[in-house]
Amino acid sequence: MKHKDGKPINLPNKNRNVTLAITVIVLCGLAFYLGGMQCNSQNGGIVTNTIEKVLDLPKQSGSLQVRPINFPECSTDLQDYTPCTDPRRWRKYGTYRLTLLERHCPPLSERKECLIPPPDGYKPPIRWPKSRDECWYRNVPYDWINNEKSNQHWLRKDGEKFLFPGGGTMFPNGVGEYVDLMVDLIPEMKDGTVRTAIDTGCGVASWGGDLLDRGILTISLAPRDNHEAQVQFALERGIPAMLGVISTQRLPYPSNSFDMAHCSRCLIPWTEFGGIYLHEIHRILRPGGFWILSGPPVNYERRWRGWNTTIEEQRSDYEKLQDVLTSMCFKLYNKKDDIAVWQKSKDNNCYDKLPSDTYPPKCDDSFEPDAGWYVPLRTCVVVPEAKYKKSALTYMPKWPERLLDTPERIAAIHGASSSTFNHDNSKWKKRVQHYKKLLPELGTEKVRNVMDMNTLYGGFAAALINDPLWVMNVVSAYGTNSLPVVYDRGLIGTYHDWCEAFSTYPRTYDLLHLDGLFTDESHRCEMKYVLLEMERILRPGGHAIIRESAYFVDAIATVAKGMRWGCRKENTEYGVEKEKILICQKKLWNSSKKGPR
Repeated sequence: MKHKDGKPINLPNKNRNVTLAITVIVLCGLAFYLGGMQCNSQNGGIVTNTIEKVLDLPKQSGSLQVRPINFPECSTDLQDYTPCTDPRRWRKYGTYRLTLLERHCPPLSERKECLIPPPDGYKPPIRWPKSRDECWYRNVPYDWINNEKSNQHWLRKDGEKFLFPGGGTMFPNGVGEYVDLMVDLIPEMKDGTVRTAIDTGCGVASWGGDLLDRGILTISLAPRDNHEAQVQFALERGIPAMLGVISTQRLPYPSNSFDMAHCSRCLIPWTEFGGIYLHEIHRILRPGGFWILSGPPVNYERRWRGWNTTIEEQRSDYEKLQDVLTSMCFKLYNKKDDIAVWQKSKDNNCYDKLPSDTYPPKCDDSFEPDAGWYVPLRTCVVVPEAKYKKSALTYMPKWPERLLDTPERIAAIHGASSSTFNHDNSKWKKRVQHYKKLLPELGTEKVRNVMDMNTLYGGFAAALINDPLWVMNVVSAYGTNSLPVVYDRGLIGTYHDWCEAFSTYPRTYDLLHLDGLFTDESHRCEMKYVLLEMERILRPGGHAIIRESAYFVDAIATVAKGMRWGCRKENTEYGVEKEKILICQKKLWNSSKKGPR
């Protein structure tokens, strides 16, 4: 055959192509087999490909079967292991803007396949509400804060316990007096208007702990740094907290979510880098929401001598701060002594008046305001969507009415409506009633820190609202973005990808709940690693309620047994065969190792 210009065409040899294709397939199969045989010894356990130890066996009765595996103990130096914020890996990352304190998860080859041991002398945690004021020293055996902050009364060691007097850098005489002054400045804190808050640089979360009695639910946020185990202390006390830092990436929360944000001498350089950290506070704060700052440069006229600076420097810092906040449509709301309060614009009138050439500029259409998972910070002003007027703090129902009021932003979710929202509430009310029959501890003082690992609208948390617990609602970073709805209800939560470790310390939750997580994520996340992460963050004696397709339940139970969990299979409230419930309990065990392996 020839081209139309007369040049010959060389046709392919069909036999040769078939031979080549077979060769490629054989080589790929061999590589896959050899890859599955690879086994890398790591400090703390053996990392083995799933093909070798957790192998899919032929289906029996329509369910996934896996081979039994007994996970070894990790070395004792991993008792406070936080995989994605591990100080052992800090040297790999720079100190610029404290990027080393952000999430940096280990590659698959470095993942631990072992069980994190508790500290020597670990005891079941003290129960709420007594836990707010004291915890066992051996459960969080870290002395740095006690030694370095003793004059500020963050905590005090007393025999076998740490006591929490309620002090802080800006409130050494007690957090109650400090919050009382704040309530005088922000009356909305006492009438149900303000419900959700975030505390950046939280210390041991005394501010968030005090607000619980005032009906305000706070996420206390702090990095893993030289202030040993701030977040672990908070969670041991029964106060909501997460590891996190405002650095180069957005916080894992949607836009327009928190009613209030707080910084008590949290050492964040608010005016540096074009005010980029304040832009992140502006993004996550609801229209009409409040930002509270106590400490430098507030009250510089009286305080500057104690801050190792000059009055001129502090005046300049305060004026810069005021200029940056004004450029984002914040207004000074109130101020007294060491506390200053700014309010984010209630509507878009201020943003509409900003000049087109203003700095910082308004964010363009390429900026997705709700994205909060490994998204770089940008110096631009997020203008709230005008169509969601009722999402502004001024126009929202007050707590507790907002819990069951259909959020306006549900319209952004495909297929969602007021009807589906109300149906979800009814469904979870019935499910939680059934859970309490299967697990009588639920609803008592024995269960305080709870996580819903894959929530939709926060229905599980809403059904438990009258119990002495709080719920961290987790929404998949790669699924339906329903987290704005969770916050509009007056609940708290975070984005997360369960292919990675969660931003918390070991032994920090009493109850983990999931509903079809493996059905939704098994194509991305390996079951074994998800279960090992659940094992890491669950307290000894704590429970997991695993609601799953019957296809996965037996395999989950097999892996759980290898983690020394005890599980039993139960029917759902509907008694259907295609879905089952596993009630699992983590056992308390003492490490048989005396040091690093």
